[in-house]
Amino acid sequence: MGTLPVCNSYTQLSWKGSIVVALLLSQLCCSQVWAQCRILRCNSEYVTATQHLGGREGADARYCSPLRSYAHCTKKMVRTCRGDLAYHSAVQGIEDLLSQHRCPKTGPTAQPRPPPQAPFSGDACCYERVYQQRQGRVPEYVHCGVFGDPHVRTFRDEFQTCAVRGAWPLIDNEYLYVQATSAPMGEGAYATALTKITIIFKNWRECIDQQIYQAELDDVPPAFVDGSVTGGERRGQHSLQVRTQAPGRQAEIWAAHIGTTLVVRQSGRSLGLSVRAPRAIVDTFTPEQDLQLCVWGCPASQQLARPLAQPSTSAHAHCSALLPVRDVYFQACVFDLLATGDVNSSAAAVAALEDARVMLSDSDKVHLVPAGTAGHPPSLPVVFAMAVLAEQLLNLLTNQ
Repeated sequence: MGTLPVCNSYTQLSWKGSIVVALLLSQLCCSQVWAQCRILRCNSEYVTATQHLGGREGADARYCSPLRSYAHCTKKMVRTCRGDLAYHSAVQGIEDLLSQHRCPKTGPTAQPRPPPQAPFSGDACCYERVYQQRQGRVPEYVHCGVFGDPHVRTFRDEFQTCAVRGAWPLIDNEYLYVQATSAPMGEGAYATALTKITIIFKNWRECIDQQIYQAELDDVPPAFVDGSVTGGERRGQHSLQVRTQAPGRQAEIWAAHIGTTLVVRQSGRSLGLSVRAPRAIVDTFTPEQDLQLCVWGCPASQQLARPLAQPSTSAHAHCSALLPVRDVYFQACVFDLLATGDVNSSAAAVAALEDARVMLSDSDKVHLVPAGTAGHPPSLPVVFAMAVLAEQLLNLLTNQ
């Protein structure tokens, strides 16, 4: 009879090495998918909907609607959360809870929770004043900028270059809807530009009736669609105001009832939008409002890698003169010049940086460090570095 094979060091090394390599490759290949999984938002919605119910065990029909809403939220994320352990744990937990509370899988779902509202008073149409009275401090403000080909700086200080064409929502919450339309810069052109921006201020209590602002390329009006420059008058004060420093090229809209400032401007042959808003306002959306470029960035399939220009190129030299800090705005400037060949396209990045300086109270957050490969397939240097790391780990395992 032959002898049983002995588990030698080579077999151990292969087994351990396989695990190391598998982990490294999964980190490289799956980071983009994990980045798009938003299961935590489903979890948060369920906790908010049930926190007043207590923690009693056994059947409780009051949990059924929130659980069905929870299940609906997870189904919408089945593709992007395919490899996420937290997602699969949540799905299994929902099944267990539905059984525990004896809930049918079909039936009504929980209604979206309305944003909290203070009793209406004379100051209720001035968000910042009410917030300071209730919280004893100023609100936390966040900033979004969309400009150029187009580039998006999200409310979470992430930066992406998008390949989006057509109409896309930038903001979609309980108070505000902003849509941008992107189109090729010429017939057969690869580069795109923002050609239309529509802003809808939704009805809100006694402060404002619905009001619409719309700008198109070569037409940035200093007024709303109905021709007015103010709205929501109450006790001699206006909740909405439109101002301009360059008629036809720039407009600034101040919405006092939500503490929000929006600046629309044309730079070169594209429109741009900059927004400053309280975080509590931009977070008032439901799971169905899950496509917002200013909140989540553009979908992974629509993200473009930003090419790095060599210092010897004219694009690099031109943008260096305008933007000496090598931040994301510098990268956007180089990208737009390489994509369009039009030196005027650099104006979009310069204007967006100036808006960020004005809208961000923390100057340290103005210059975002380039994200490198975030949201994109790893570059060859990264793959090489990971390979070296894998080799070192294998050597360590060999010596054990």
